[in-house]
Amino acid sequence: MTKIQHSTGRFLTRLLMHSVLLCLLMAWGLSVSQTAAAAVSDAQSRALLEALDTRSFQAKGDAAQAIAESDAEQKTRWLQALLDGRLGKERRGERFYIVTDDSGREWPIIDAITFEDAGTGTRRTVEVFKINNDLRTRIQGLLASLSLSAGNETSRLAAAERLVGEVTADNADSVRAMRDDEESQSVRGQLDVALALYDVQQGDIDALETLRGNLDTRVRNTLTPIAAGDSELAAEAQSVLGGIESKRAWYDRAQTLFFGLSAGSILVLAAIGLAITFGVMGVINMAHGELIMIGAYTTWMIQQALPGQPGLALALAIPGGFLVAGAFGVVIERTVIRFLKGRPLETLLATFGLSLILQQLVRSVFSPLNRRVTSPDWLQGAWQINEALSLTLNRLAVLLFCLVVFAGLWALMRYTRLGLEVRAVTQNRAMARAMGVRATRVDMLTFGLGAGVAGLAGVALSQLTNVGPNLGQGYIVDSFLVVVFGGVGNLWGTLVAGMSLGVINQVLQPWVGAVLAKIIVLVGVILFIQKRPQGIFAPKGRTS
Repeated sequence: MTKIQHSTGRFLTRLLMHSVLLCLLMAWGLSVSQTAAAAVSDAQSRALLEALDTRSFQAKGDAAQAIAESDAEQKTRWLQALLDGRLGKERRGERFYIVTDDSGREWPIIDAITFEDAGTGTRRTVEVFKINNDLRTRIQGLLASLSLSAGNETSRLAAAERLVGEVTADNADSVRAMRDDEESQSVRGQLDVALALYDVQQGDIDALETLRGNLDTRVRNTLTPIAAGDSELAAEAQSVLGGIESKRAWYDRAQTLFFGLSAGSILVLAAIGLAITFGVMGVINMAHGELIMIGAYTTWMIQQALPGQPGLALALAIPGGFLVAGAFGVVIERTVIRFLKGRPLETLLATFGLSLILQQLVRSVFSPLNRRVTSPDWLQGAWQINEALSLTLNRLAVLLFCLVVFAGLWALMRYTRLGLEVRAVTQNRAMARAMGVRATRVDMLTFGLGAGVAGLAGVALSQLTNVGPNLGQGYIVDSFLVVVFGGVGNLWGTLVAGMSLGVINQVLQPWVGAVLAKIIVLVGVILFIQKRPQGIFAPKGRTS
């Protein structure tokens, strides 16, 4: 029994040793094969790059095509470096380099195959491969094709969009194969457009159906010369182009409407405070534009106090602009307006003098130079709905801000005691006093409220234009125009009038120019008031 156990133990020991030896031999063989494969890979890489070392752009394009179709892991980086003019070869040697920074006389370079640091080079030591426009377009298409084979859906969709107009005979088959293997419907649809545009260029009339209604500028630019002919393909291309142009025209109208509403929202913000004070007190406040300016400068000052945080500064500027401009309004009412009630001409002259004083005060304190307010990142750029329609984020935010301010004022006037007293004084000041309403206090609060809303208009304007001493002067006349057109003291009238005048101005400007458009609007409002002196919405009761 003991002998059997010893013999079994020796057998198991030998078996274990043989297994370990076999594993070591397999690992060594795998290492040798990997080294050989790496050597082959390096040789293949050098051959692929060597083909780029030619003066023929056609040959370079074929070499780039070979790189894209190869299994080299570095191919995407090579093609991108070639596209950027950073791939080159040693002038007196066989090494290939990628220039990482070509801004100076000496270039930091890396080995194009291993990507290891290779020191520095100059124009005398490294010859960068040159490309022309046709080759550049071809390389862009190759890079887009490579991007389609890897990455998430977003990156593949971006690559498919880049392929529109870039599909050529060299990559058409590979793009079709990728399209058949693609699972995402959005990516497949974009690839269909890219392939259809290529097929149309090859004379395929059936491919035009895929392009019908497509708003991509590249599609329109490609179809335009095709439609200029007299063949059946040209006639069908003309039909497709007509549909595209009709669709783009509707989106152009939507864009004009958006710009008109955004311009109108500024008018509403500038005029709504004036409508309240003019309706309640009958005061023609020529310093209203300077209250707008104060709100804008408050925004700038808060941003200066919070450098690098434009979002927080803007959030604080909304209540800050309201309070600072409102405080100025209360001071103006207490020191000037209260002594000139019932004398509109004198209030006009007094407030005009105040506007000049405030402008000079700002010039003395902040200098006459315009100041720039930095918008936060989420207000920069545009919301791209499609190729024909994009909404700038800052104007969209101003439009929404205007509606929020209007809703807040409407709720204040409708559901608070101050709103009830303001409406009572607006309709019949004497009767309101007889009922115990302190009209003097209402006047002060109303003027402060109107000035505060003007300050909010300044906060909004700071996101659209520079801040300067003359900022509010461009809106004072338009504000009075909105108040009179909409109906004195009526919030809904101010909203409708401001938006309407903004849209009308935007529609007229491309035809007649900005100045003549304002003149036409002014004449139209005058004619309207001749027929309806009380404006769109007539005020209730009496103002005195």
